[in-house]
Amino acid sequence: MPHQGEILQDAIKNSGISITRIVDELGITRPTIYRKFKEETLDYGFVKRIGDIIGHDFSSEITQPQQSSLPFVSNNVTRFVSSGVTPKPDLLQPVDNDPVKQLLALQTKYIALLEAYNELLLKVYGPK
Repeated sequence: MPHQGEILQDAIKNSGISITRIVDELGITRPTIYRKFKEETLDYGFVKRIGDIIGHDFSSEITQPQQSSLPFVSNNVTRFVSSGVTPKPDLLQPVDNDPVKQLLALQTKYIALLEAYNELLLKVYGPK
């Protein structure tokens, strides 16, 4: 059975759309996409973007986002909010393809992660 990179490569080859056009639209290099063809599991967002470019629906071939197959990622989202911290807006909202909005969403997630890390450091190493 072919892995996800091979499925992606076959779909691109069968679409008749050039690799050059795909990498230009994605903003990546040719070596990057060729490395993706060798990977057994791929990020579902990346696969979906290629599917949008070539007009192919990968949902029947690649059914599960890669993140859920990673051992350190849980499917159950739990939120930890200490009493002194204001809860952040939901960070799991879908982001559209606008690069500026994607960057802002990543920045928000990064800041929330740093704040949670700082709280953890204070709990572990703070005054006792």
